[in-house]
Amino acid sequence: MRALVLKSGKLSYELNYASAPPVPPSKSPLIPVRVLQAGICETDLQLVAGYMNYEGVLGHEFCGIATEGKYTGQRVVGEINCGCDDCEYCQRQLGRHCPHRTVIGILQHDGAFADQLYVPEENLCPLPDSVSTEEAVFVEPLAAAFEILEQVSFRSGDRIAILGDGRLGNLCAQVLHQQAGEVIVLGRHQNKLNRLKNFGIETAFAEDVPAERQFDFVVDCTGSPSGMESALSYVRPRGTIILKTTVAGTQKLSLAPFVIDELTLVGSRCGLFAPAIKALAEKRIEVTSLIDSRYPLEEGLAAFDRARSPGVMKVLLDIGNE
Repeated sequence: MRALVLKSGKLSYELNYASAPPVPPSKSPLIPVRVLQAGICETDLQLVAGYMNYEGVLGHEFCGIATEGKYTGQRVVGEINCGCDDCEYCQRQLGRHCPHRTVIGILQHDGAFADQLYVPEENLCPLPDSVSTEEAVFVEPLAAAFEILEQVSFRSGDRIAILGDGRLGNLCAQVLHQQAGEVIVLGRHQNKLNRLKNFGIETAFAEDVPAERQFDFVVDCTGSPSGMESALSYVRPRGTIILKTTVAGTQKLSLAPFVIDELTLVGSRCGLFAPAIKALAEKRIEVTSLIDSRYPLEEGLAAFDRARSPGVMKVLLDIGNE
């Protein structure tokens, strides 16, 4: 089958990739899913740069059609963490942290930049007709934005700064703007900030906002190694930093400010899909304006080059037909 494959740090397009079903620890049956569309995200770019030392087919933001099982013939998306169902974390509904898990397109599990992938049936979520295929590609990153609400309690008077005006920053801003305190997005690209202004979200250029520790919460969506340092300059003593950024390589950071200012650091990764699907179905979150361009799978290397370009939002891969 066709696939974008990462091997020895090099991404290549293969016409006849020999894909064997992964061996996730879950007892749930593996379901073949014919991929319709998939999205390139910052994590994919970091994986190519060496993050997680992953080798295999990339891609974890996708919509496809289940070809077996109880959802046969239906459009589905799939939660990316495939747990064992038996350990303490899985029993507490925290399979996203199962120590035995595979992660689609990220850890020991071929991903969605291919004609087909395999997903445990329990990870599949059918889509309502009100959610288009291209909207469905955003379910995974939108779920990651909703995860913040599962981890942190906000009050009406809280001041919240989101650092980064890219794909994830936009989704986090839309989610928090509807349910949290006073939200402002600090970015560096006028066109990206204008998208957020259209939703009534306050924005500013990062360099125009004094780093005076004026925010109760700071969400780092920069995708940059310098994001944490910036967050420390904006968060108040006893405030909270919510870290969404993952980058390849080792970061050096003094931990003294966390002690001196009694700060809380919250790592925030994947979220449950149900809230994201519901929000898209109810048209409470808008995602299609984030789409920059679309490429066929055979032009996947060009798609990655486009996704790396400054100012670009979401790049989609068109893989199959409904």
